[in-house]
This record gives sequence, structure tokens and C-alpha cells, in this order.
Amino acid sequence: MLIHPWDAARDDAEWHQWLAVHDFGQLAVNGPAGEPPFVQPLHFVHDPARGEVLTHLARPNPLWAALEANPDCLLSVVDDYAYVPGPWQADPDGPSEHGTPTSFYAAVQLRCRAHLVDDPAEKAALLNRQVGHFQPEGGSARVAVGEVPYGRMLSGIRGLRLEVTGVRAKFKYAGKRDAEVRERIADRLADRDGPGDAAAREHLLRRQRA
Repeated sequence: MLIHPWDAARDDAEWHQWLAVHDFGQLAVNGPAGEPPFVQPLHFVHDPARGEVLTHLARPNPLWAALEANPDCLLSVVDDYAYVPGPWQADPDGPSEHGTPTSFYAAVQLRCRAHLVDDPAEKAALLNRQVGHFQPEGGSARVAVGEVPYGRMLSGIRGLRLEVTGVRAKFKYAGKRDAEVRERIADRLADRDGPGDAAAREHLLRRQRA
């Protein structure tokens, strides 16, 4: 992923805060020799204090053999994207049809080393952390070894702890453009108000204020 200086995260807090509410991504794992990578969509919990990501998958998933062969993997998360028409980006003193179309988006790529979790008690703890993150209001029974309703299901999954070894974060929101162009884009996003436009506009304005 190309990251220009004007698109880079301002600090770790920026991408930490973004990942806290963008917790669905794609885990890319090296496939067997001669095969493309395996890519698995999944929910996850990012724990910046421990530098790790927690998730789980069904035991029959083909990723397990690939991770056992090579535990190095990449978790990719992309969201808050919007298409920006060329005229919106045109220079103030030039013709609107000379503006360059582009995409706005936020992206975080976590390079990780996978640690597989098979101990039933550790799996139960991992699952409870995930449910606590996604369901803070409760409403579901806790997972406990040998107890209903989820204890019998533990054998059907494997836990996954991803040790974060590197991070690349990008917030592509007209950081190279001057204030007049950014304000024009913000106005156009508000007027269009399509899927993703409000989030993209907020990033543009937030990074302009910083």
C-alpha cells in the first residue's frame, strides 16, 4: 500500500481509535507453494495495550494448515470510502473538467504473527472477550468449559491470537489539496450524502483541523 506523507496517520492514536470501531477485516495468509494467498473475512478485537488481535475460526477452515506452515500473516481493514468526481478536485483557477477523480478511504494493515489457541479454557476466555467487545450490553450466556449452552461447541473452533509486528495506516482524504478545494469537496459530499460520504467528510474535516 502506497502511503504519501500527507495521507499517513498523524500518530498511533489515530489508527487505534479508528480500529476500535472498525473491527471487521480480511486476514490474508500465505497459501501453499504455487497457490494464491488465502483471505478470510472476520470480526476481531484489537488490543493496542497488548499489541495483539483476537479472533477465532471454525476448525475445518483451510487457514489453519496454512498458518501452521507459516504463521506470518496480514490483517487488512478498509472502510469510510467514497468516490470523488474529478470536478470536485479541480484547481480553483482551472477548468473543472481538468480535475482528477480519486478515491477517499481509511486503511490499516497489521502485519502479524499467528499464535493458535486450542486450550478449551483459553478459547472460552478469548470468546468472552470478543462477545464483550461486540455485545457490551450483554444478553448472551458466558462461554465456559463443559457448561451449556456453548461449552460443547468449543471443540468446533480454534482461537487465534495475532501478535502485531508491524503497522501501515493510511487516511486518504485530500491531504495534498489546499483549503479551498477541501472545503468544496466537503460541501459536495454533504450534498450527495451517499453511502460512506458522511464518514469520508468527517475524516476530511477532522484532518484539516488537526
